[in-house]
Amino acid sequence: MTTIHLFTNIKAPIETVFNNSRNITVHIETASKTNEKAIAGITSGLIELNETVTWQGKHFGIYIQHQSIISKMIFPTYFVDEQLKGHFKSFRHQHIFETLENGTTKMTDILEYETPYRIFGKIFDTFLLKKHLIQFIQFRNIYLKKLSENQQ
Repeated sequence: MTTIHLFTNIKAPIETVFNNSRNITVHIETASKTNEKAIAGITSGLIELNETVTWQGKHFGIYIQHQSIISKMIFPTYFVDEQLKGHFKSFRHQHIFETLENGTTKMTDILEYETPYRIFGKIFDTFLLKKHLIQFIQFRNIYLKKLSENQQ
C-alpha cells in the first residue's frame, strides 16, 4: 500500500474550504489537465455522505473510469472518498480540515491506495503513478486555495 500526505494552508474559513473541496463542479475545473468529467451519480454541486460519483478522465494517454463514494463525512472537518469501482486494488482519500489560530484553514490530504498486477503494479507506482497523483492533488490544491481565498 502506498500512502501520500499533503498539506495546504488556505486563508479562508473552514466551511468555505470544505465545501469547495467536495464540490463536483470545482473538481471538474481543477482536473482540466486530465479532461475529467462526472458521468454518473452526482455530476455537479456538493456531494454528500453516501453519495457516489463516477469520474472519467484521461491518465497516461488512456481514458479510465473511477467510481467513488463519500463513505464518511463530519461537516466541516472531515470526509473520505473511497473507490467502489476502478483500476486500483483499493483507493481511499481522507480530506481533513482544521482551523489554525490565525484563522487559516489547514487542509490535509491522506491518500492510501494499492495497485493491482503485483510486481508490475508496484513498479508502475514507484516510477510513474505516485508522482502523477501527487502532482494531480497539488495542482488541485493550488486551485482550491486561490478559489477559497478569493471568496472572501
